[in-house]
Amino acid sequence: MNPDALEKLRTGVRDVPDFPKKGIIFKDITPILKDGGLFRASIDLFLEQCQGKKIDKIVGIDARGFLFGSAVAYELGIGFIPLRKKGRLPYKTESAKYSLEYGEAEMELHVDAIVPGEQIVLIDDLLATGGTSASAATLIKKVGGELVAAIFLIELEFLRGREKLKSTDIISFLKY
Repeated sequence: MNPDALEKLRTGVRDVPDFPKKGIIFKDITPILKDGGLFRASIDLFLEQCQGKKIDKIVGIDARGFLFGSAVAYELGIGFIPLRKKGRLPYKTESAKYSLEYGEAEMELHVDAIVPGEQIVLIDDLLATGGTSASAATLIKKVGGELVAAIFLIELEFLRGREKLKSTDIISFLKY
């Protein structure tokens, strides 16, 4: 990974104290998204990590994972699958519940989104406690996919989220 690109991206992350609740410092990536050069640099990092892997589809986690994942899928010329919050997908779904650092939630995936045996890369903006990502991994496996890697722009290492994805190749660019 290019150290200059990583440092530029790090300067684009804004800390927002007490969001979404008191005591949490939210890592806001909207400054990266609004800057064409920084957004391109982030997509390039994701693409670099996909090189040399056999990948059939990208799964992006609602909602910021959609931004990065769809751009990566487009560049690779493969399909993109949205993993959404419960009740947002219009067709038959599989679901999995998970815990967040500030509550509980449930994710869904269309039952026909992945053909059994397809190689999947999971993309999201943030790995925190690992609940969302572990839920995503469960759903990918439930519908027959093989999770090749989980790639994140940011990892909050102190929350130890990667422990919930033990058998997965985990890549993160900016670590806090």
